[in-house]
Amino acid sequence: MAIINFGSINIDHVYQVEHFVQPGETLASRSYQKLLGGKGANQSIALAKAGADVKHVGLIEESDFAMKQTLIKAGVDCKYVRGTETPTGHAIIQVADSGENSIILFAGANHELSDELIKQALSNSEAGDWVLIQNETNAIADIIESAHEKNLKVAFNPAPMTESVKSLPLHKLRLLIVNEVEAEALTGSSELEAMEAWFKQHLPDTEVIITLGSKGAKLVSASSSAFAEAFKVKAVDTTAAGDTFIGFFLAAYMQENEAEQCIRRACAASAVAVTRVGAAQSIPTLEEVEAFLAEQA
Repeated sequence: MAIINFGSINIDHVYQVEHFVQPGETLASRSYQKLLGGKGANQSIALAKAGADVKHVGLIEESDFAMKQTLIKAGVDCKYVRGTETPTGHAIIQVADSGENSIILFAGANHELSDELIKQALSNSEAGDWVLIQNETNAIADIIESAHEKNLKVAFNPAPMTESVKSLPLHKLRLLIVNEVEAEALTGSSELEAMEAWFKQHLPDTEVIITLGSKGAKLVSASSSAFAEAFKVKAVDTTAAGDTFIGFFLAAYMQENEAEQCIRRACAASAVAVTRVGAAQSIPTLEEVEAFLAEQA
């Protein structure tokens, strides 16, 4: 059982700052790092570290081969990571002393997924496989439709949230993963109960994970629900916390484990990640997550 991740690969330019830059302000950063990032790459690494068989599909500039090597070293199958002349996607990330981050994205090569590459990546899929997508690449609707035609289970994380997400065939998803801001944008409500009611009414065949930050995360569907609280840790950098959650949740959930257990493990992985600086570099191993859970118990 594998997961095929049609995901972004970015170069993250990370600046440690006292606070986010304000309009008209010039602010000196305390440090600078150039790292592998992108929601797609982060989620693939999280999946691999959580023990899943993950195949990444994406594009990078030919000269950025080191990005692909980092994914491979993390245990990600990169057969469908291709080179192009277009610059690799990148992100400008401010990390404040509070641990919160602010991000500017440039799509670059992430918006060059072709029909041919999508078809090739899905050609060897098997029953029980999953397809994972985020909103940092092109061809989202085409991937959902193609995967659905092959009876594959599709998970979608609509980040960054845009108005175009509302026109996608969301009813063909098996799993939708959103934070509170994204859920509010889709449902038009800021109240959790109203959000749940909207999802149950409009997406009755889709399970929805709503991540609630420091409060934890909840899975809702037309027939069931599950919840797990977040773990209290001192946050250093929240970059990739959500991606870590998604990777660890899906790695466990695709093995048909209980939803509450999967959410708890994902919350633990995310908690460990926020105590570390960086995106992909902050993602813990399965052994580290198990050790953290044992400590919490």
